[in-house]
Parts: sequence; structure tokens; C-alpha cells
Amino acid sequence: MTDSSGKQREAAGTDAATQVFVDHRELLFSVVYNILGSVTDTEDVLQETWLSWAGRGRGTPQAPVEKPRAYLVRIAVNHALARRAVEDRRRERYAGPWLPEPLVGTDSPVENADAGEQALRGEAVSMALLVVLETLSPLERAVFVLNEVFGYAHTEIAEILDRSASAVRQLAHRARSHVRSRRPRFEAHPRVRRQVTERFVAAALGGDLATLLEILAPDVTLWTDGGGGKARSVPRPVRGRDKVARTLAGFASRPPADLDVRYLSVNGESAAVVYADEAPYAVMVMDLAAEGDGVSDVYIVTDPEKLAGVGRGEDAARTVTEQGATGKGSGPA
Repeated sequence: MTDSSGKQREAAGTDAATQVFVDHRELLFSVVYNILGSVTDTEDVLQETWLSWAGRGRGTPQAPVEKPRAYLVRIAVNHALARRAVEDRRRERYAGPWLPEPLVGTDSPVENADAGEQALRGEAVSMALLVVLETLSPLERAVFVLNEVFGYAHTEIAEILDRSASAVRQLAHRARSHVRSRRPRFEAHPRVRRQVTERFVAAALGGDLATLLEILAPDVTLWTDGGGGKARSVPRPVRGRDKVARTLAGFASRPPADLDVRYLSVNGESAAVVYADEAPYAVMVMDLAAEGDGVSDVYIVTDPEKLAGVGRGEDAARTVTEQGATGKGSGPA
């Protein structure tokens, strides 16, 4: 009888732990993704977080956690920082630019999206900002994400990272100054972004050199990530209007068969997802200059592994919901 009662209490405790984790999983996914820039690594970190949470006090009775949200974020952030240390060593051997794994949502224009998508976009920073965050130290990035994206106070972050509040303030100041120097605050209207995106993609895929030269800003930079030196990428960023336009025109001269372009939300902004023979071929994201009518940066992800979760239309919407809200493969079964 005693054994049966013990098993019932253990089962009830497991159910309660599962529900708490599920309730916070969307937040955990967003925090970790913005620290790592990889959906695959985020899923792995959420799995580790779940195991740490579910195994807490196993075999040893412990007092209930008073603030489960803060406790789970702390576990997840520390697992993410540990994963980041491993990934940084791996990326040192990565040939060519490394771009974040895109979060692909439903059809643009983004301004017409529903409330669920609006919430997801509010938690997933843009591709351009993620690229800038790659230049921060792991601790600076974690502090920036928690403070600037999720609104955590310096004292709360200090508890999460086991640092003093003064040290966190210094990290936050350095990170904020670095990000603002690399990416001044500017948000183009969604309709303008969509129009520029469509015009750019038509010119890029059509090899229209004259239109590309008109659209691109003088100091534009092209970043391509084909998976670490694989065929569909350029080994280093290409800078300058003329070089970028000619590089893009060169890509257009050898297109794959049956190209199809869908304009979808990528990390909360209007972008193009290109399919070839029904399979995702590239994600193209444009960042606009401060004037709002010229392309300052072009990010093209062609790495098949980073495109593995990209669907078509409704499938893409379902993919981003699974990634963001349920942490696909990351939580309790």
C-alpha cells in the first residue's frame, strides 16, 4: 500500500512538473534561440532543461520552487551558454559566413498577421540583429537578450547568471553600445519592406544587373551560408554595390529547375523563401538602409540542414508554431 501511494505521489509530481515546463516552453525557446541562433541547438538545450527540471530532487525530497519561471530560465540560459562554448569551437572551423537558422512563419505582409504570430515575432529578433549578436561574447549576448529583448532587470539577470548586478550592468552597457554602433535603431514599415523585398528578389533571380545597382545601397554587404564551404555559398562576405550586384547576377546565370518564390515572415520580417523542385532551396532576407528604400545587407541561407524545417505556405506556418510554441522534440513526450 505504501509503495502504491509513493508511486501515485511521484506520478502526480511528474505531471505537475510537466505542466509547469509546458507553460513556460515558448518563453524558454525564444530566450535560448536568441542566444544561440540555431533551432536545432535550441531544441537540444530545451531537452537538457527539461531533464534538469524533471530530475530535480529525484530521490531526495525538496521544497517546491517558489518562482518556477525564473528557475527554468536560469537552467535554460546556463545550458545555452554551455552549448554556446561548444558551438564556438566548432564555428572556428566553419568555412565561410555562419548565419542564424531562420524561423519561417506565414505569408507576408507581416502587418496582417494574427496575434499568435505577433507574439512570436516579438520574441524572435531579426536576422540582421542576430548577425550582430554573433559578434558579442556569450555573456554579453545573454545579458543583451535578457535585458533588451525580454525586459529582465539587471538584478534578475545577475541571479540567472550568478554574477553581481554591477558586473551585469557593465556587460549590458558594452553589449548595447556595440549593437547600436553596428546596427542603429531603424525599423522600416512592413509594407515598404515587402515592396523592396519583392523588387530585389525579382531582380536577383532574373539577373537584372541594372535594377540591382539601383536597389542596393553603396556599402551593401552580401552574406551567404551554404553550410560551411558547400557549393551554394560565397566563402566570405561580399561588400560594395557593384561586387554584390555582379555576384547575385552570377547566381542567377545558373538557376536550378522549377524555381518558386514565396514571400513569408522570417524572424518576424518580410523575406523570400525560394523552392526548387518542391524543396526549400534558399531563404533570402534583406535589411534596409536607414533611409528605408535601399538594401544595406543581404542574407542568403542555402545550407540544407538549416532549411530542413522550412515548409510551404501553411506548412511553414505550422513549422514556426511547432518550433516556437512547443519546442519540437525539446520537452516531455
